[in-house]
Amino acid sequence: MNWISNYVRPRINSIFSRREVPENLWTKCDACGTMLFHRELGDNLHVCSNCGHHMGITPRKRFKALFDGGMFSEIAVPEPVHDPLQFRDQKRYPDRMKAAQKATGEKEAMLVAMGEIGRTPIVAAAQDFSFMGGSMGMFVGNAIIKAAEEAVRLRRPLVLFSAAGGARMQEGILSLMQMPRTTAALQMLREEGLPYVVVLTHPTTGGVTASYAMLGDVQIAEPGALICFAGPRVIEQTIRERLPEGFQRAEYLLEHGMLDRVTDRRKMRDELIVLLRMLMDMPPAVWGELPPPESIVEDWSEQDAEAQALPEPKKASAKE
Repeated sequence: MNWISNYVRPRINSIFSRREVPENLWTKCDACGTMLFHRELGDNLHVCSNCGHHMGITPRKRFKALFDGGMFSEIAVPEPVHDPLQFRDQKRYPDRMKAAQKATGEKEAMLVAMGEIGRTPIVAAAQDFSFMGGSMGMFVGNAIIKAAEEAVRLRRPLVLFSAAGGARMQEGILSLMQMPRTTAALQMLREEGLPYVVVLTHPTTGGVTASYAMLGDVQIAEPGALICFAGPRVIEQTIRERLPEGFQRAEYLLEHGMLDRVTDRRKMRDELIVLLRMLMDMPPAVWGELPPPESIVEDWSEQDAEAQALPEPKKASAKE
């Protein structure tokens, strides 16, 4: 037996050919099964380049692609009472929260921010489905109320990206109370004449659909998004009938008058710019290169002061 060729050479080859290959370099499309390189998928806003399937995307990644230069300022949300019901199923509620925070790197299921898209100042809120299914709890209610208050204070439109499995069962009736709370908060925008645009993403279900997700002045959805109160499987089991193809999907709801638009995520930013500038009675956007990110936002406080400086109506004098 030649020990050099049978042992030494394979050993040397195994040492020098060893490479650390991360496991998350490729992602498999849920719809068509195509293996997608993670950088190309990120550049394509987590939309499959083969079949156009829209995968989940976190609020921070969405906002980075949405705002000019990827620059936005996060708005702090008031903290609710932690574990108000002392809820426990297989795990304690605080333990589930810690696990979700560790997995996502976020504090809760909704992110609120302000910035500019196409030089149009806005306030935006987005739900994170990877955080406990984007479930609507007291924090989400506080986040929407805070977003509405900031939009009114700064005289900006509010854009909300919904993605949720419904109410958060660990908060019981307190979760369901967020439906009327958010509805009342959004009424402030209507009274001030400020636009409220909702972008429904996959999935938007349950109490979220029954409240703030369907109250927009304009309702836009991403392709293929499931939008419903009760899911199709529950309905089929209840009525014992087979539902139509594509039932409760974005395209089906558009055909039946429940939505205004179904827009590809890669075109969403441009569509929102045109829509918001029209609703705010602003001149059309000038399409072209934006300035470098550092020159977009020098001082948010100065921009906020300018946003609040609205022209006051001229008062008639006593002589007139």
